[in-house]
Amino acid sequence: MLLERVLRWTLVAIAIAGLIAGILARAAGRPDVADVAWELGTAPVIGGLAISMIRDLLSGRLGVDAIALLSMSAALALGQPLAGVVVALMYSGGNVLEDIAVARAERDLRSLVDRAPRRARRKTGERIEEVPVEAVAVGDVLLVRAGEIVPADGIVRSALATIDESAVTGEPIPVEKTRGTAVLSGSLNAGETFELAVTAPAGESTYAGIVRMVTAAQTAKAPFVRMADRFALILLPLTLALAFLAWRISGDLTRSLAVLVAATPCPLILAAPVAFIAGVARAARRGILAKGGGALEGLARAHTVLFDKTGTLTVGGARLLSVEVAPGEDPDEVLRLGASLEQASHHVLAKTVVAAALDRGLKLGAPEQVKEMMGSGLSGSINGRRITAGSRDMILSKAELSPWEQRAIRRASWRSALVVFIAVEGRPIGALLLADELRPDTPRAIRMLRDAGIVRMVMVTGDRAAAAQAIGAALDLDAVLADRVPSDKVEAVRSEQRLHPTIMVGDGINDAPALAVADIGVALGARGASASSEAADVVILADRLDRVGEAIIIAQRARGIALQSIVVGMGLSLVAMVAATIGWLDPVPAAIVQEVIDVAVILNALRALTPGFIGGGARISAEQGLALHHDHQTLFKDLDRLRKIVDALDDATPESASALIAEAQRLVQNGVVMHEREDEDSVYPKLAEVLRERHGLSAMSRAHREILHLARLLDRIVDDLPSEKVDRYLVRDAQRVIEAIETLVRMHTAQEEDIYEAVAAQAAA
Repeated sequence: MLLERVLRWTLVAIAIAGLIAGILARAAGRPDVADVAWELGTAPVIGGLAISMIRDLLSGRLGVDAIALLSMSAALALGQPLAGVVVALMYSGGNVLEDIAVARAERDLRSLVDRAPRRARRKTGERIEEVPVEAVAVGDVLLVRAGEIVPADGIVRSALATIDESAVTGEPIPVEKTRGTAVLSGSLNAGETFELAVTAPAGESTYAGIVRMVTAAQTAKAPFVRMADRFALILLPLTLALAFLAWRISGDLTRSLAVLVAATPCPLILAAPVAFIAGVARAARRGILAKGGGALEGLARAHTVLFDKTGTLTVGGARLLSVEVAPGEDPDEVLRLGASLEQASHHVLAKTVVAAALDRGLKLGAPEQVKEMMGSGLSGSINGRRITAGSRDMILSKAELSPWEQRAIRRASWRSALVVFIAVEGRPIGALLLADELRPDTPRAIRMLRDAGIVRMVMVTGDRAAAAQAIGAALDLDAVLADRVPSDKVEAVRSEQRLHPTIMVGDGINDAPALAVADIGVALGARGASASSEAADVVILADRLDRVGEAIIIAQRARGIALQSIVVGMGLSLVAMVAATIGWLDPVPAAIVQEVIDVAVILNALRALTPGFIGGGARISAEQGLALHHDHQTLFKDLDRLRKIVDALDDATPESASALIAEAQRLVQNGVVMHEREDEDSVYPKLAEVLRERHGLSAMSRAHREILHLARLLDRIVDDLPSEKVDRYLVRDAQRVIEAIETLVRMHTAQEEDIYEAVAAQAAA
């Protein structure tokens, strides 16, 4: 490749030297010397092109370079050396322009490879030694200094590390990693020096996988590019026909030469590869690695997308959905006791319960005398009290269930959740509902795919039907295939492939066979060396599902620009050929016109590096976009408390009901109402300056008014409490209003999160 580029630059230098020498000789009154100089400037280009064509013919290919060879040879044969050297300069210059354009487009890809760390600082006891990254092994402790690239995947051993993952995942904001948190190789240490415990050798790390995929992306050729080569062959017989017609009309072979010169097919040869390499580079900036132009074209043509569920559409692990409690019990205390006990468990759900308690700021007790019954639960002593956490069969031994226990089991069934009951001294006091949940960006990702033209979306999962159907219904997917093993996923992909071009999106090892079979396999998650990443054609380095839709949009733009460049280039070339046929263009002007077309086509193809024109208006930074999530987390805590109040009102006495309703009113006024008014007064005006579509914000403002209306109704109920008898009808009315507020605010907040994510993504792009 390097030798070819050197040869191209040498040939263009010879052509320039010959052209300039001939012009100087002509100015000095020596036309004979000028002709020789122009011929010498043309001959090497003819020779290089002839050798290239012979090589192509031996490989069974015939390109439209034959037109360029024919035009230069004819120019010399017909005594038009100036036309010949101009064509030589334009042809060799076009190849150099391609090198420059591709180098510009590959710059982002090459930067990923060039920044790969070569050395690492390994800590052995109290000694620190610098070693090649190839010598780093699993279990080694590395010292990563400020401003250095992380050389291998690992776990943070220091108290805190600030990591910039933008080069790997495309996320612009540095993130703080606490002790025990995973760090990807290729990330930048944006904070203080920290220690890293290596979990994968450098050769098998995330960044090594990225480098391999970047290399593949730089060398692969898109089917569309090969199609463009075949499409351009139409030009060869058409050119010869027009050249013959020009000679028949005029009887002058010079006019035929002008036709040949005008037909030099650089736009057709250069446009498609430049556009697709630019598209691959654009995707890489966003943390999307496409293994060459072929993968990008496949994305652009996709009709159907199949998703794995766990880890792709959902977060891929259990989350605490809610805490159900017995009458008179405190949800936080139920969670604290359960999490304190779960600290001693090795069960996969134990970490989830403990993490949920710590997130709420609960202080956990030390478990003692713990006994675990595999598959059922565990028991132990917390501060002298006997605590048990486990399944329904383990905790609820009596045949008759209390109303709150029935409610907990019913709600767990509705939400396809696992229920863990908590008991103190044998008395059940509450239950933890745990389940997988949708990724926050999943609804927006599905909408992006619909907007990108994806017609059919199918979930194929090994999970049970009830849980899968619930997710499918929430996302309005076209089909749900549950209880599928990896071989079933492969068959599902093949079934869809028979009808339309199909993408498979997955994240786990069990998805690798389906990813390999699909027209385009997309691996989700920043694990560049995993089995799924190796099998996939596209790897989303940022663990975000909405990047799949973004990848398709980038691919469609690159393919559209490539097609546009080819069609416009061919059209302009045909116009120039017709002009030459009827005598409006002589050979030298025809060559100059053709070069202008070359430059225009290449510049147009480079537009694929950009995100495309987005209507005018204000812009915000990525940090400002993320800051729009201002206090939703605090609001969610208030909403959780409102839900608990609604449940507590079921069994509340008149006195306690009055207190609960008043508490709900205070939460709504001090939290919900203030939040919605702040949104309306300060946040939405900023969004209105950025968003092209303002009608959506009008609908969101309508939701604000409905929430404020419900808040006023709750105020009325509270105002009447001192004078009204607190009977079951008043309690029921209060429950309805509180529940309506809680439900509406949750839905409204989720919609706001989607908008804020879109604005932040637009700012980052």
